[in-house]
Amino acid sequence: MKSNSPHLFLKLVIAIVVSELAGVIGSIFTVSAIPTWYAGLTKPAVNPPSWLFGPVWITLYALMGIAAFFVWKYHFEEKGKVKRKALGVFCLQLILNVAWSIIFFGLHSPMWACVGILALWFAILWTMVLFYKISKPAMYLLLPYILWVSFAAYLNYAILLLNK
Repeated sequence: MKSNSPHLFLKLVIAIVVSELAGVIGSIFTVSAIPTWYAGLTKPAVNPPSWLFGPVWITLYALMGIAAFFVWKYHFEEKGKVKRKALGVFCLQLILNVAWSIIFFGLHSPMWACVGILALWFAILWTMVLFYKISKPAMYLLLPYILWVSFAAYLNYAILLLNK
């Protein structure tokens, strides 16, 4: 980093904190539902243990924050319009991420959560396309996220089918 290292470090911290905050908000709806409503659902055989989701999501939110930082650190003169759009879509996918937790765990609605996770998946893909135009490493940091959300979409759909 150059002479503005403290400024860049602050941007990195903000990007990670904002991303992790989405997880914290989502967990408000998730944590109380896991031992009650979620525990009573029939799940597919490949469903991971509940304890695994927390560490995976913490890691994914950190990677998302780092990816956002890689895009945010560019000066607005450099690719400014694409950068604003990319960060806007990034924020949209964070909102959809939180919304999925609210719909699935808070409202106990696997059906509407399927719709929500599909919208989230496309928003992540759109984010990746826009990030790629600015920073290829930023796009690559989102690969584990879209893969995990793809798996979560399968789990969501399987739970919907198994609990009609």
